[in-house]
Amino acid sequence: MVFITGGSGHLGNVLIRKLICNGEKVVTLVHPSDKCESLMDLDVKIIKGDVRDYNLVKNIAEDADIIIHLAAIISILPWKKRQVFSVNINGTKNILNIGKRLNKKIIYVSSVHAFIEPKKGTTIDESIEINPKKTVGIYGKSKAFAALEVLNAAKSGLDIITICPTGIIGPYDFKPSEMGKFFIHYLQGKLKYIINGSFDFVDVRDVANGIIKLITHGKKSEFYILGNETISIKRIVKLLNKITGEKKSPKTINSRFAYFISWLAATYGFFTNTKPLFTPYSIHTLTRNYKFSHKKAKKEINYTPRPIEETLFDTLEWFKNYLRNSLNFTYFHHV
Repeated sequence: MVFITGGSGHLGNVLIRKLICNGEKVVTLVHPSDKCESLMDLDVKIIKGDVRDYNLVKNIAEDADIIIHLAAIISILPWKKRQVFSVNINGTKNILNIGKRLNKKIIYVSSVHAFIEPKKGTTIDESIEINPKKTVGIYGKSKAFAALEVLNAAKSGLDIITICPTGIIGPYDFKPSEMGKFFIHYLQGKLKYIINGSFDFVDVRDVANGIIKLITHGKKSEFYILGNETISIKRIVKLLNKITGEKKSPKTINSRFAYFISWLAATYGFFTNTKPLFTPYSIHTLTRNYKFSHKKAKKEINYTPRPIEETLFDTLEWFKNYLRNSLNFTYFHHV
């Protein structure tokens, strides 16, 4: 049996779909308030609870062959710091402690944001230092602190492998991520502005495939970056236009103005409890223009991500159907 925390998220539900197709029995722990739309009609046992609840997690893990720890708060909003740190760090420590006690193998999904931030344009691989003091943003810092806990647990003998995905995009994004909202805005004709920046975006299905391969072929205590290629936001829009036949041309704004607007949007979001499309942290991330190397995963598990064009096509197709069928969206732009 495979025990997955946070299985209703974007990566989680795709991973569960693939594991079920492989004949695996899956149990997932999700937040009590989660409606689990992404897991509907899947043959998965869903348990609602808190990943920080030691007894609950231990009881589930006892019958597991492997634990895959995905549960995290991905919020990049500064006022979420206490919650982000509590879940991302203490939740991970709970999983590590239970893994040690029960002698279970663990796959921990971290993030490339756990690494320190070198100068702009640097190529980042698994040799880059992990130091929360040199990491920007509450999410990145939380992942860095958690990664240090993982390193210590590995030194004490815990059988654990750490996965560091880049920017995950793709179909089955039921709780639209920041980039998911970007695609929705594009389809609805609401994408008026874009940032002059870039990031490494990877298909969620490739990350899920990589995790499954690393379960059996990954090396104990090692970190693996699972990414694809660095691509500019401007090029993404051009590829989306090529796919749809549209000629949408959102205005590109420079980083200084983008920071100003993002702070206003973040402030508005704080008082209205809404999430802005871009935050100061996302602007920072997009303007660092890092490249991420997945050579290690390529060498050890033949990790070969699909072309970004295929990902974008499938993502648009999925969101078209999702928007048509979702009760949460009453307006659908012609596509």
